[in-house]
Amino acid sequence: MTDLAPDVVGGPATAPHETKAEAGDAAVGRSGALARWTANRWFMRGAEVLVSVAAGLGFMLLCTHISVNPTNRIGQVSGLAKIQQYAALIGIPVLAALLFLAYRGTLRYYQVAQRLVCAALAGLSTGVVAGGIAVALHGTPWGLGGQEGDPGNLMGMANDMIRGKGLPGVYPPLFPALLAVWAKLFHGGIPGVGHALKDLQLILSALVGPMAYLSWRMLLRPFWAMAVAVPTSIVFLDPIRPYSHGSMLVLLPLLAACFREIRRSDELSARSAALRGLGFGVAFGVMFVWYSGWYLWAAPGSFLLALLIFPWRRGKRALQRALVFLGAMLVTAAVIGAPLLYQLVKLGASTMDRYAYINTYIDPAYVLGWASDRSGTLTYHNWPESGELAGQTGFALLLLLGVGLGVGLGLRNIVVRTTGFVLIGAWLLRFWFASHMEHNQAVQLYPRTTWIIFYCLIILTVMGIMLTYERGFGWVRSTLADVAPARAARISPRVLAQLAAGLICAVALFTTMGGSWSANRFMPSTNPGVEDMGLDALRAHLQALENGDCPKYSPYKGKQACNPVNKDLAEYTFGPDEFKLWCANTGPAWEQVCGRPPKK
Repeated sequence: MTDLAPDVVGGPATAPHETKAEAGDAAVGRSGALARWTANRWFMRGAEVLVSVAAGLGFMLLCTHISVNPTNRIGQVSGLAKIQQYAALIGIPVLAALLFLAYRGTLRYYQVAQRLVCAALAGLSTGVVAGGIAVALHGTPWGLGGQEGDPGNLMGMANDMIRGKGLPGVYPPLFPALLAVWAKLFHGGIPGVGHALKDLQLILSALVGPMAYLSWRMLLRPFWAMAVAVPTSIVFLDPIRPYSHGSMLVLLPLLAACFREIRRSDELSARSAALRGLGFGVAFGVMFVWYSGWYLWAAPGSFLLALLIFPWRRGKRALQRALVFLGAMLVTAAVIGAPLLYQLVKLGASTMDRYAYINTYIDPAYVLGWASDRSGTLTYHNWPESGELAGQTGFALLLLLGVGLGVGLGLRNIVVRTTGFVLIGAWLLRFWFASHMEHNQAVQLYPRTTWIIFYCLIILTVMGIMLTYERGFGWVRSTLADVAPARAARISPRVLAQLAAGLICAVALFTTMGGSWSANRFMPSTNPGVEDMGLDALRAHLQALENGDCPKYSPYKGKQACNPVNKDLAEYTFGPDEFKLWCANTGPAWEQVCGRPPKK
């Protein structure tokens, strides 16, 4: 797609000091086998998968050996610093090798190295966050949340599955089922479900970055796939429920790849269309039972785009192949998602979300940030902070500029189209539910559109930068070729490789800094009486062990008993619907915020 991040094809393969003959003889004599392997696209794809996953999981496992007391701030800072030390010791030699190849090595080997480094950075982006969570949970076998809140409910679902009580209502069943299986295999069943949750929180958090990167590699070259995956993985990762946002990061590139197949359906044989539809159907079906919430927000825009790009007027062959592809995909996805689809048809209409919190009190047009209901000292009076131009910050204006470039230069690009239509659909649904919130006394999870809208804006911005680069360098080259051919020759693949290597170094620095910021938010709370995002890690240290003792670094240790283990934990059941909002994060102003006196 662009020379800034090329695959292992094209470009001169000689270092500046070599003649072509010398380089060719050396390549044949020293590295013919390596060249053949790196020219194999399946080998390189497998190498990217292996490197990205190994970087994420390996770094997380390395951080489990950091021994600090995470319940005091000094211990937390020491742990975060140790993570940065590990990242530097691993990353600096890798980046140095990349820079050396960009300046002195053959371009073929630089391109291979660049591809693998981009994959590694994607893995490292969430490996750092998962490593921070490992530090936050050091000394306790419990996961984030202990047995309370959403983690407690997930444990209850898994326990019910182990007891044979069936599926968890309208909640996607695949993660609770995985939790149940993991507990039975490695932690003795129901007594170890909470410990199994810790394992999965760490493992899945580490894998979010690789999942996002490898999904975008279906559509973009390594550099641009990394440019989308790294910041979005860090910003959107929720270590308490890492499966939820991971599915959102994968859904957008999967939709774009699906629409690409529809658009080029006339190039496919019937067998190829059926097999590709089967593959996409498996992917969509598994993601649906893994976490289905993002399908609602993406559905309106996706449906409209599908109608627009369907090959209605491109001949009988294109129409037949597109129908074969869609039929195979939809049937396969429906079969895999049938258990959850049945529950949604049976119970969905009666399931209402009436939980209001800080994100439902702020200006609904603000979509560039998120505050948990563990909001700490934040209120809708002091968050979000107002920017300099009509309330918009410099970051917001730059982001919107990138969006404008992406839409203006790439409206025919399938990634831009998919992202734009999903953005429009989620935007309209957001304001539909928000505008009916008072009348219906229901939130219907509309604040979660913040994530998918923000994700779409970041994608469009990266696409805008990429397309500007392509058009800009193409224009400069053609212009200089006409008026100054010698200067045009200076914009060589070597120069572009050096530019890309420098930018990758900058992304690497952002990766470690951003990952540390994310991990720091989840360190055990050290602010008594304030419910911030560190509360879930603190709860893990306040939950008693099986023998009744407190975990090693629990603030209760030697002072009072820790929270007892609930051995009969089951899925939460709620009382009868009161058809009224339940408002959190209000402070003493419940009536002024919620519109009714607080329930006694």
